[in-house]
Amino acid sequence: MKTRGTLGFVLGLWLAALGAAPVAPVERDLGEGLVYVRVHRLPADLPAKPAGRVAPCVIDLRYVEAAEDAAAAFSAWLKFRAGPRTPVFVLANGDTAAPLLKVMAPGERGAGVVLIGIESERFRPDVPVKSTSADERRAYDALEQGAAVATLVADQPNKARNDEASLTRERPLDPPAADDKAAPTLIDLTLQRAVHLHRALVAMKKL
Repeated sequence: MKTRGTLGFVLGLWLAALGAAPVAPVERDLGEGLVYVRVHRLPADLPAKPAGRVAPCVIDLRYVEAAEDAAAAFSAWLKFRAGPRTPVFVLANGDTAAPLLKVMAPGERGAGVVLIGIESERFRPDVPVKSTSADERRAYDALEQGAAVATLVADQPNKARNDEASLTRERPLDPPAADDKAAPTLIDLTLQRAVHLHRALVAMKKL
């Protein structure tokens, strides 16, 4: 009963914030039922659970600041929203607030949560991505500045098939090689990896 009461409290905090805060999250359609939500403030930017079929989603917590109460609200939302067939792909990094990283530690979160990002001393994701902090920041800022999300993931048709193996044995994703005569394409490798894993799960009929 105590756990249920705590869950109700943090969900109440989240719902109150949704009604009071004017800030809107960044939302983009990633195709095949996958939705991307970039969080700026917690818990105000957390999407409500759909009334109909619940679909997988990507929640971007990179560079997000949050105190312990906001982290608790996010933890409750995550347990309310994620499931084995409705996974939530959480993007984070070493600049994500410590209370958020704490509630996403193994054993603290429920089923259906996949933590993705660049591994660092203070951040150990489920799915590590091979990139640099500087490149990630540039790609992250590009969306804020109006870049189309499709250009930032630059999905490769054969990559989802290759990622089926990575569901059981993960390996870093190397940045795409750039043409010597062309400027390197700006790719958000962390977000791209979430899309590839989703496509692999769809191909394997697990979603």
